[in-house]
Amino acid sequence: MKPQVAIIMGSDSDLEVMSEAAKVLDELIVPYETAILSTHRVAQETADFAKSAKQKGFKVLIAGAGGAAALPGSIASVTTLPVIGVPIATKSLEGLDSLLSIVQMPPGVPVATVGINGAKNAGLLAAQIIATFDTSVAKNLSEYKFKQKEDVLLKNKKLHQVGWMKYLKEKRK
Repeated sequence: MKPQVAIIMGSDSDLEVMSEAAKVLDELIVPYETAILSTHRVAQETADFAKSAKQKGFKVLIAGAGGAAALPGSIASVTTLPVIGVPIATKSLEGLDSLLSIVQMPPGVPVATVGINGAKNAGLLAAQIIATFDTSVAKNLSEYKFKQKEDVLLKNKKLHQVGWMKYLKEKRK
């Protein structure tokens, strides 16, 4: 099955965060491809990837970057596919620099932006976009959301049964 989502990161140091998008796409059975590309270090290759993404069958691009975080915007500037930006936390500014760089795109170059290190939500958003035209992904997404609901209701029931102190103590184990 052809990948429908590309998970792109500016550096291999972003892989741990970006793996959360891959995990949720695996769970929802959405085919994807991962790539390490850099707007600053391999600008031409990054632009070529983004320009050819639609032709290759991708439907959504997820781009994670830290610091100047130019990757999502540079990709969005050369494609008509939806781009989801994931700001990666940095040591110096804890990801606020990344968040502001990604979310403050100029008019005409939209990038949907999730929270700092929010790759899981980026994967879910990509799946939701694909679910608008893929019934099997829509079904998997509905089941995922139902399981989330059931998990919360079970936790609530347990909290009421054992009380907050015991619940917290057991959670810390």
